[in-house]
Amino acid sequence: MGSESVPASISRRDLLRMIGVAGGSALMYQAMSNLGFAAESTYRRPPPLQGTGKGTVLILGAGLAGLVAAYELGKAGYKVQVLEYNARAGGRNWTLRGGDTYTELGGHTQHCEFDKGLYFNPGPWRIPYHHTGVIDYCHQFGVQLEPFVQVNHNAYMHSPDAFGGKPQRLRAVQADWHGGIAELLAKATGKGGLDDTVSKEDREILLESLRQFGGLNKDFRYTTGRESSEHRGYAKEPGGGPDGKPGLSQPVGISEILKSGLWKQLGVSELYEYQTTLMQPIGGMDAIGKAFVRELGPQVIRYNSKVTAIAQDDRGVTVTYEDTGKPGVAQQAKADWCVCTIPLSILSQIPIQVSAEKSAAISAVPYLSSAKVGLQFKRRFWEEDDRIYGGISTTDTPIGMIGYPSHGIGSKKGVLLGAYAFFMEAYEFTSLDPATRIAKAVEFGSLIHPQYKTEYENGMTVAWHRVPSTMGCFGWWTDEAREQHYANLCSMDGRIVLAGEHASYLPAWQEGAITSSLAAIDQLHRRAVAGGAA
Repeated sequence: MGSESVPASISRRDLLRMIGVAGGSALMYQAMSNLGFAAESTYRRPPPLQGTGKGTVLILGAGLAGLVAAYELGKAGYKVQVLEYNARAGGRNWTLRGGDTYTELGGHTQHCEFDKGLYFNPGPWRIPYHHTGVIDYCHQFGVQLEPFVQVNHNAYMHSPDAFGGKPQRLRAVQADWHGGIAELLAKATGKGGLDDTVSKEDREILLESLRQFGGLNKDFRYTTGRESSEHRGYAKEPGGGPDGKPGLSQPVGISEILKSGLWKQLGVSELYEYQTTLMQPIGGMDAIGKAFVRELGPQVIRYNSKVTAIAQDDRGVTVTYEDTGKPGVAQQAKADWCVCTIPLSILSQIPIQVSAEKSAAISAVPYLSSAKVGLQFKRRFWEEDDRIYGGISTTDTPIGMIGYPSHGIGSKKGVLLGAYAFFMEAYEFTSLDPATRIAKAVEFGSLIHPQYKTEYENGMTVAWHRVPSTMGCFGWWTDEAREQHYANLCSMDGRIVLAGEHASYLPAWQEGAITSSLAAIDQLHRRAVAGGAA
């Protein structure tokens, strides 16, 4: 394509969409972090709210933002009431197990048939070590955490158009990529190509570091030998006895790696949000939401409550809602204050009495599409046959990736994350009925693991634009939208304040919901102590 065809500028959102289409979800994640979607958490455990909280607070939504608000305001002395659309708390903090039933928009109902002890997290499934808010509440409430394996060098990288469609081990692709780059740089260094930038001593140190980094031999070449096999793995594993000598593997040249496109899937694990260590609650992500519910007590949350209107005046807030089991019968709840954590994809459809600026902010943020599929298999063939224990295999087919469970290693059965799709692939998955989504996940997964065809038992799928309480995965901000609307979205409007991952610089993460909630209730409490709405 000629330079005249390249636009002078392009929005970050359009750029990421194109990256997602061209390079798959792994590369899209990398670009998201590089372009500022992954920010460091600002969480510090908050001191008790100063002064005694007096009055009542309505909290709309029992996701993590709503649960944090209810817990902290309740501790401060406020009388809190939570209205939650679903029959459970947690919002996107959600785990599906055998016996669960889920009905999506469009009326398709799925009945989970997972064996006892097996589960699938259709929402968040990992917690980075620096998401200190989530971890702190887990510690406070006794939610036990275990390691989540993000990177497994024995997992696969796959493209139907590369290496004859044969999956390649991550370690081999990464070693060949590093080795090829190191050899090229070593050649440039040895020829004096860096004389203008480094001293002779530095050049010698650089060459030695390139040898170690890239698995180069004594001549600074990346070729068949012990050095390269120590990085990419052996053709025959070292063993004991007379036949214990290892067989050296044959590296792939950098030209073939470049042509394969698999390099696009490298590097995600080096990004801040995915660096070791990551964690998960033992038994399922919903352990966090359940712990909040236990701390709040049985009377705080009113489930099956669909909010239909939000009004306020200088005396308080009135919320109109329906019992989802008795639609059409309007009920009302009143309070002095309101913390609204309803996703903007839903809130933008509800009449709410706020300023024109806040109303514009609520309508300004679309939600990214995403779809997941959980698959149960008769045996853990990825462990038994392929020696993959946790981690992620990536593919540029529509399923995006396969996630292997980090827990239950050595058990008879297991549930894989059989698809995690974004962008165009997610829209395609969302348009399909659940059974077809699952069949597609099995079909594409079989290209990496042929065992799918004989070992598959059952599955569950969640396409987030079909989730009635969310209608999307997470708020998809652009720089322009943040500049124009973010401050208005987060500011207190009379007696109403908003919270949720959409009101944070950590979109899609539970940490964003928590930090936004703490900022929101701080505003509310200051206003309440000062004597009322401005």
